[in-house]
Amino acid sequence: MNPLRVEVTRGSLVESVHQVSAAVVTADDELVAAAGNPDLITFWRSAAKPFQAMPLIEDGVAERFGLTDDELALACASHSSEPFHLEGVDRFLAKVGVEERDLACGPHPPLSAEVARAVTRDGIVMTPRWSNCSGKHTGMLATAKHHGWPLAGYERAGHPLQDRLLDSAAHWSGLGRDQIVLGVDGCTTVCYGMPLRAMALAYARFAVAEEDAPRRLYRAMTEHPELVAGTNRLCTDLMRAWEGAIVAKVGAEGVYSAAVPSLRLGIAIKVMDGDLRSVGIALIAVLRQILERSPRYDAAEEARLASLAGHAEPVVRHTRGGVVGALRGAGELQFFRT
Repeated sequence: MNPLRVEVTRGSLVESVHQVSAAVVTADDELVAAAGNPDLITFWRSAAKPFQAMPLIEDGVAERFGLTDDELALACASHSSEPFHLEGVDRFLAKVGVEERDLACGPHPPLSAEVARAVTRDGIVMTPRWSNCSGKHTGMLATAKHHGWPLAGYERAGHPLQDRLLDSAAHWSGLGRDQIVLGVDGCTTVCYGMPLRAMALAYARFAVAEEDAPRRLYRAMTEHPELVAGTNRLCTDLMRAWEGAIVAKVGAEGVYSAAVPSLRLGIAIKVMDGDLRSVGIALIAVLRQILERSPRYDAAEEARLASLAGHAEPVVRHTRGGVVGALRGAGELQFFRT
């Protein structure tokens, strides 16, 4: 066995190892490859956002408020709090007719290191719209307002909005509502615990669905990847490189989900110790192994993977900026079919 993992090197030594569990599933719920425990139950975190945004289209919310693909992408986003993200959230709030004070999410250090430095340097006081989840929360408020549900408490389990979103997560993952473990996410709202295999199935189904809601959300994410994440973020760079042929969404605590519609495959990954540095590296390693086995694999696919080299093997630096090591993917998926 050569288990899938992310290694951190320093000089000639492997200093740390982050073990990875993964599930690769078809849209017909066939497990075609795995690493570690594909049935591991863990929280989906922000990788669940497309399914929490699905009611925006299914329930007529987007039509009522005139939401564009920009707003739909932000509803699926873990954005970097860059100026264009904040401006987009402001437009989203205005279209829905709610205020920033209605957002239940709180601010946190921006996911972009550059933006985080600017916040510190300029003494900026962050407000809820700076949360990477502010687009998701605005979408939740829009759905609640559309249905005439109370805005107060919209983020909490038991609110009719959260019941509606739980139905969406259950539908796409193929689970019953009672099979999903509920928790509280970092942004204060409900998050879903389920097997990696169910997460992968949801993404596989999402990527090949023919209904309007998933088609439009898929388009919004893949045509506006800079809104889903941000500058120098893997979600953005990966979806931009594949020009709509792959969708991907990171989650906290070492979770990633993705789909390759041409292969009818969904992917779910968990870095077992939750190391967020490692999860993108693990995703690229899994994608490479899947794509290299495909008859469609060619020089163009290799070039796309090569364009992600900075994400696939980021360097480790000392405090004066010198390179002293790197992070890298290692090990193999176990494939159950040729």
